[in-house]
Amino acid sequence: MSHRDSEAQGRAVRLNSSCLKAALDWLLKGVEWSGIVLREDCSWTPMLLSAAALLWAWSDELTLIDRFEAVRRIMLHLFLPQREFAGSYQAFTKILRRWSEPLIDCVRLALCERMQRELRDCWLTLGFALFGVDGSRAELPRTRSNELAFSILRHPRKSRKGRKLRKRLKLSNRKALSRKVTSPQLWLTTMWHVGSGLPWDWRIGPADSSERAHMLALLSTLPPGSMIAADAGFVGYEYVKAILDAGHQLLLRVGSNVRLLKNLGYVRESGHTVYLWPDRKGSQGNLPLVLRLVVAHNGRHPVFLVTSELSEERLSDRQVVELYGRRWGIELFYRSLKQTFQRRKLRSASAGNVELEMNWSFVGLWAMGLYALSQLDLAEVSPRRSSVAQILRAFRRMMRDYLHPSERGRTLRERLRTALIDDYRRVNKTSRDYPRKKHEAPPGPPRILKASPSQIQRARALRRQPSEKGLTA
Repeated sequence: MSHRDSEAQGRAVRLNSSCLKAALDWLLKGVEWSGIVLREDCSWTPMLLSAAALLWAWSDELTLIDRFEAVRRIMLHLFLPQREFAGSYQAFTKILRRWSEPLIDCVRLALCERMQRELRDCWLTLGFALFGVDGSRAELPRTRSNELAFSILRHPRKSRKGRKLRKRLKLSNRKALSRKVTSPQLWLTTMWHVGSGLPWDWRIGPADSSERAHMLALLSTLPPGSMIAADAGFVGYEYVKAILDAGHQLLLRVGSNVRLLKNLGYVRESGHTVYLWPDRKGSQGNLPLVLRLVVAHNGRHPVFLVTSELSEERLSDRQVVELYGRRWGIELFYRSLKQTFQRRKLRSASAGNVELEMNWSFVGLWAMGLYALSQLDLAEVSPRRSSVAQILRAFRRMMRDYLHPSERGRTLRERLRTALIDDYRRVNKTSRDYPRKKHEAPPGPPRILKASPSQIQRARALRRQPSEKGLTA
């Protein structure tokens, strides 16, 4: 035997699987599993089941069953269990459906804590923990199970909502449009952290779910004193009031469907002070919501923004416009989820597995991004330069070649440190005439009215009463 052969045998060969295990250990470290107790004869543990679900979401196999079979081989190699894991996809999804909600809650809390601890440099944006909120739809296979659970026609024929939907469809003479409207779709509302470009929390529901109701459910998960940036779809006295009552700040785009008051005299006013105070709310004794109006221009039309941060020293008009511009990143996140991560149309034919597939896909993309940003932080690279496509390619390369020795300089961590978008300068692509490009009319200007004498008198009467916490900025 040559000296080189004996030296090679003496060295431990590091496989790509060790890189995968290191990533899973890092992501699931510190997760509190004590509240989840599986059966004694179960071959899974909460940690192993979560790790398998993450790998299942990361896999690039064409079918869900093939993903599970590939993940099962990797899991048996990584963790060497005393008893083999579930041997069928049906058994895996059955136990995952049973425990998915508590597992995701535990993993989500751990990822949120890790974001605040590991990504301190990008946690604040202009001094605010800024979060964008928006909704999007994902298509589903047109099966009977999915139609009954997620289509807008799931409502009973005699219900008021069902009658309105069917009346709207009858007015359409195009069958293709009707099929698209009635096809099962999943609605996803995301609370997205602007500084890191990573999600924070989400809610899913049928195609006709309310993204504003989802937003209200997401408020309790935000850190205290956060600022929420939203588009014109989140207007409404109840929603603005709920954000302020929760102790958060607001940055909202408004359009012609909003009526604002000026010169109400409820607080010390500046030239940009406006009030959101519908007549019905005022007559019920609700306090006016004090906001600041900022008018910007995007090169084509004016953009009207309101914020609950009244101090221009704390947040100037230019910074308000900049913060709202950063909210656009949530659209890029949805593009990464639906196009790069290929979740535009889910593969689950059963309604019971649809939420399972989307929830773990969401957690999987979040986990990959967080692990990649931790490596970029070590390399002192801005998180805004991270490339979702290259991050996904690096993880999937490790999974495909998990039994291969790691190439020198090409471990998972080293690949992630170079998973960056290219630095060439983009040209303006607005002139390209894509067939599917949207051409929606921009929101018109809000209606700004001078407060009437009766409104001023009512506001003075309310001001003399003890103020309620959180109703005014």
